[in-house]
Amino acid sequence: MRKFLLTLMLVAALSPVLRSENPPDEGMWLPMFVERLNYVDMQKMGLKLSPQEIYDINNASLKDAIVSLGGGFCTAEVVSPNGLLFTNHHCAYDVIQKHSSINHDYLTDGFWAASYAEELPNEGLTASFLVKMDDVTKVVLEKVTPEMSEGERNGIISKAIEALKEEASENGRYEVSVKGFFNGNEFYRFVYEVYKDVRLVGAPPSAIGKFGGDTDNWMWPRHTGDFSILRIYSGPDGKPAEYSKDNIPLKPKHFLTISLDGVEKGDYAMIWGFPGTTDRYRTSHGIEITLNDINPAIVKVGGRILDIMKADMDQSDEVRIKYASHYAGLANLWKNKLGESRGLKRLNVYDQKKAIEDHFTAWVNADEQRKELYGNVLQDMADVAERWEELGYNKKLWTFQISLYGSQMMQFPLQTQGIINILKSGLKGDELKEALAPFYEMGEEQFKDYNAPTEEKLFAAILEIYRQDIPASELPDIFNLIDKKYKGDVNLFARKVFETSVLTSPENYYAFLEKPSIKVFEKDLAYKTVNSFYNAFMTQMMAAGPLNDKLKRAQRLFVDGLRKANPEKVYYPDANSTMRVTYGQVLDYYPADAIHYDYITYGEGILEKEDPTNDEFIVPAKLKELLLKKDYGKWADKNGRLPVNFLSNNDITGGNSGSPILNGKGELIGLAFDGNWEAMSSNIAFEPDLQRTINVDVRYVLFVMDKYAGAENLLKELKFSKSR
Repeated sequence: MRKFLLTLMLVAALSPVLRSENPPDEGMWLPMFVERLNYVDMQKMGLKLSPQEIYDINNASLKDAIVSLGGGFCTAEVVSPNGLLFTNHHCAYDVIQKHSSINHDYLTDGFWAASYAEELPNEGLTASFLVKMDDVTKVVLEKVTPEMSEGERNGIISKAIEALKEEASENGRYEVSVKGFFNGNEFYRFVYEVYKDVRLVGAPPSAIGKFGGDTDNWMWPRHTGDFSILRIYSGPDGKPAEYSKDNIPLKPKHFLTISLDGVEKGDYAMIWGFPGTTDRYRTSHGIEITLNDINPAIVKVGGRILDIMKADMDQSDEVRIKYASHYAGLANLWKNKLGESRGLKRLNVYDQKKAIEDHFTAWVNADEQRKELYGNVLQDMADVAERWEELGYNKKLWTFQISLYGSQMMQFPLQTQGIINILKSGLKGDELKEALAPFYEMGEEQFKDYNAPTEEKLFAAILEIYRQDIPASELPDIFNLIDKKYKGDVNLFARKVFETSVLTSPENYYAFLEKPSIKVFEKDLAYKTVNSFYNAFMTQMMAAGPLNDKLKRAQRLFVDGLRKANPEKVYYPDANSTMRVTYGQVLDYYPADAIHYDYITYGEGILEKEDPTNDEFIVPAKLKELLLKKDYGKWADKNGRLPVNFLSNNDITGGNSGSPILNGKGELIGLAFDGNWEAMSSNIAFEPDLQRTINVDVRYVLFVMDKYAGAENLLKELKFSKSR
């Protein structure tokens, strides 16, 4: 659940992009339209592949080497005929952490399987291949009329979507999704083949995979070996199957050749993947809400939670391992929102949006029919924003969501409240035991990465933040109990919760499941607290419901009108976790006056950053020895230096982590893993002069596999190319 919640929170916001007026490196394009919209530009920049080699639903093509991990949180690419995948270290961080313990600390030491038998299974981790996509707009909107309310419209659309999904699933063989584009003006169907046996094969130690830690996150220059290796397994028949010892490595339709040519400034570069969410059609009102309400709430609550986690992680290796993945995910979001606010202000994005809206208004006012259809759109958005501000809606929403993500004890009572319905059903004996069985499994998952003292501090801190930031009249009603019985002392209340609740320790929880009681559960202080918070949250959501419908309609009409106002221009849709391609160049940049950042970093930079007193900049002894001796093997460039990271001007966002960056021949030259600090507002407005993608050079990946890890078994699977 925590991963799902963070995925939702990482939904970021990206203004309309006009292909004819902006550089072709801007845009996240749907592969099925590349031949019609982008191919000529891509050829001019250096693409050597035919449209069919890029995207073909009848024959193997580049798309068949790209997978979505776990339903969209990251991307990976197939790099061998035996189903081997490259992705980022931070994409596999959760599974590396789950396999780690004090005795087998793969986060610190790394992990390398010497054979298929040593590869580690990962329950719940999937790899999805796109089989095909098609435009279903006419079918979805066939029965929709302009007079419909948003609720009526959504009902008609949902019914049409379910029929389209059923039609393409082939009795469950494929997973199908239908998603809206351009704020619900268009709809496309995506058919996926989903493999459910994905195993951990290799990962460098975090001192390589996360070198630079939070300090270097989103920053350039960078020296991070952000990669890990997975493998897809199929059933003996080659089809998707649940984990089994009888499964075999997948024989893919297509896998990537690895280029050893390296990169030079100006080289063509394209990235394929599954970018999460952007909101580039966000208006000036949305910019104000982001700067004034959303980001401050995330930064404040997230920062307090991170401070508590980090203090306990620094005191105990056991706690460090348990909270490593959770901490890393929240820290990434926290710093992202700091940078986003900085970028929105520095780049005057509000004024950019206002200019677009002024152009839209002039177009609308030039025609009476347009005025009738679009005349109230921007005013409706302004009215919603004003009412939200009066309600404190966004501040409350994000305070609750980050609290929910940050504290396990703000989640677990919600996950287990189904116990009440089971007990109310009147089941007895074996039937009751069978019905409660999933909650035993839920407990195993909950308490695996749980430390009660840490959770108690988080619980108390969230209560204190609510008391500080939410008006007293709107606080969850549990604060009445805290004030009356505990004299307003949230720390004293948190202590009582963790001393008495059946949900705060595995011993109490399993004892309760053996002798469950509705009365005990409903009086449980942890349950009462979270239920109180949830009820307050739902009250706020219900109050905002009509406003959300009004805003959704206005946004849809705004985007529709904007595209009609500029019919000669080609707009790309916002990202929504569907496969996209972005193309551009390997390129340096100038972040500020008199500052120039080169496009590539080298191994010696790792030694320059080394700080044995700082766990973010520790260099493993073996890596240091290799770098000092310049023992780079065949992975050095033509000047004898070891490339580590490089920049490109590709347009990516969350979900693109792990995406392959390819040369003009479709060969792998690196893995995308980050954006740059100066363009953190890119999810809302692309900045062509500043926006860069940070990639790990594939030659550094191969160097670590070879010289550091000695993973010859894996290197033998790969196919290489060298032409310069």
